[in-house]
Amino acid sequence: MSAEKGVFVISLDFELHWGGFEKWSLQRNDESSFNYAQYFDNTRTVIPEMLSLFEQYEIHVTWATVGMLFHRNKAELLKNAPVLKPDYQVKELSAYHYIQTTGIGEDEQTDPYHFASDLIKKIVDTPYQELATHTFAHFYCNEAGQTLEQFREDLRAAQRVAATYGKQLKSLVFPRNQFNDHYLKVCFEEGITSVRSNPLDWFWHIESTQQESMWKRLNRGLDAYFPIGKKNTYKAEALKMRDGFPLCIPAGRLLRPYNPKELFLNDFKIARIKSEMTRAAKHGEVYHLWWHPHNFGSYPQESLKGLTEILKHYAYCRSKWNMNALSMDELVSLIQHGN
Repeated sequence: MSAEKGVFVISLDFELHWGGFEKWSLQRNDESSFNYAQYFDNTRTVIPEMLSLFEQYEIHVTWATVGMLFHRNKAELLKNAPVLKPDYQVKELSAYHYIQTTGIGEDEQTDPYHFASDLIKKIVDTPYQELATHTFAHFYCNEAGQTLEQFREDLRAAQRVAATYGKQLKSLVFPRNQFNDHYLKVCFEEGITSVRSNPLDWFWHIESTQQESMWKRLNRGLDAYFPIGKKNTYKAEALKMRDGFPLCIPAGRLLRPYNPKELFLNDFKIARIKSEMTRAAKHGEVYHLWWHPHNFGSYPQESLKGLTEILKHYAYCRSKWNMNALSMDELVSLIQHGN
């Protein structure tokens, strides 16, 4: 396959409750509080529908999955957990602290928010899908207290549990997009050959989960609708492999979910994605779309409708300009070998 063809990449941060356990309570204190249990129940329902769409449109997708979700029950999870765990100064950021203080259920049937073996099997069994990692325990690489060796042991735990599904993890997405060269080297040493890196815009540079600037968050939100950021498509050959490092594949656009309060802006953001995809297809560039499956948890059918429109547009770009859908790992192969 020629690198001159446009490339459509999708990477997903598959987390369920592990993506924000320190701030998202599954217990409702009153009727006005957000129902996260229903939110993640909806997420579990919508993931097979996503997979069906990906198969229908032959979309190659990288599922960066928290390693704890791979397990069928608590006993398996604790057995596979690394001995060396992150020592965050803010203890509440640790998934292990959450398990000890708040607790999780015994298995996927009683606790579908912290276990997802059934869903991972569906991903593995669906054509064109790459099973990747979002670290074992949603590891934060920029938080005070954790160390490189703790991160290494986290990745090793993720590889061990993936092996029970017959998979070796080759691609990674860093939780909250926190990383630097030291962590990239560890990734490569533990078998990771590609990672998703941040968009180039300043408002996607995330130092910490703590006290992030509201101004950055506002600009990230506005960029979904208005062209305030930099050009977010690029030539595949512009991505350079460094010896001893995984390939960093910049994200292009976060697919934000349907929001009934946004009215016409819902259509506007889908139109913007289609326009950027068209540009990539015409000019033989890479367009990298990403989101969390749980982003579809509030209005799943409306969000799926938007996704379907995007995938239909990809089918148009494929027929008109011969655009290709590739996983992150397949993009590495394209750059290294031209196929």
